[in-house]
Amino acid sequence: MTVTSQPRPDLAAYNEITRLEPGAVVAQLAEILGKNMTALLAGVKDSRTVDAWIGGREAGRKFDVERLRLALRIAKMLRGRDDKRVVQAWFMGLNPQLGDRSPARLLRDGDLLTDGEEVLSAARAFLIGG
Repeated sequence: MTVTSQPRPDLAAYNEITRLEPGAVVAQLAEILGKNMTALLAGVKDSRTVDAWIGGREAGRKFDVERLRLALRIAKMLRGRDDKRVVQAWFMGLNPQLGDRSPARLLRDGDLLTDGEEVLSAARAFLIGG
């Protein structure tokens, strides 16, 4: 008898995103969350900077690609079950799993290791029970 296991909901997204070039990470994140929310996650004021990153131009400021990779991983996980509108609302809303903090702001302002893990866990909980 062969035992099959279900992969974690974010494993496919992790495997795909790990291989992406930084500009592609930004482009895919902007496709799901929109350019304004992508700019918010990257800590920039203007979506024109996001356009420059997508086009391969740095626009005078580097972005934290690992922070955006994690955001894209979570967005793709959620997008696998819900439409963009729901994913965007999840990122911006006050999340009870996160002490009523917004996942987007926590990803932007928080420590990538500890806060990023907390946001990832909240996304998994949303997929299981939300």
